[in-house]
Amino acid sequence: MITSTGALILLVAVLPIAIWAAMSDMKRMKIPNRAVLAMAAVWPLLGWLAVPTWTAWFWGFAIMGLVLVALYLLYTTGTFGAGDAKYAAAMSGMFVGTPIAWLMLLIASCMIGALIVHRIMRGIPAIRRMTPDWDSWEQRRYFPFGLALSGIVVFYLVAAIWPQV
Repeated sequence: MITSTGALILLVAVLPIAIWAAMSDMKRMKIPNRAVLAMAAVWPLLGWLAVPTWTAWFWGFAIMGLVLVALYLLYTTGTFGAGDAKYAAAMSGMFVGTPIAWLMLLIASCMIGALIVHRIMRGIPAIRRMTPDWDSWEQRRYFPFGLALSGIVVFYLVAAIWPQV
């Protein structure tokens, strides 16, 4: 698992990228490749500062590769967007050493929370007037998953800043 100081270092770099990806996905239903590349660059550049051993840092790259392959296979079945798959893989190295049960709970919570928040925001006239050209408001079948993915990585890093009790 990453250290609390490492989580803070990563959060400073990740937060603007996560906001960019989420906003872009809600506006155009696409996560820009530049946002994916920026997120993918965080682990090689700063990840070694966030984990206690070089082995953990290298495992982060392995996780990124495994997630990319797994989500690409889901993309080929039409159950996952290509941008979402790339973005999830780019951020997945940061979850190295995290207990899987805790990570699954975080993922499920952020997915459900993002869906609820998006649907509530879609129903508020003032927000709709401020963002009239956002494609995600009109989507009934698809959901801007970049919002949930950004929430997952940000909430994970915020939670990792505080020491375990």
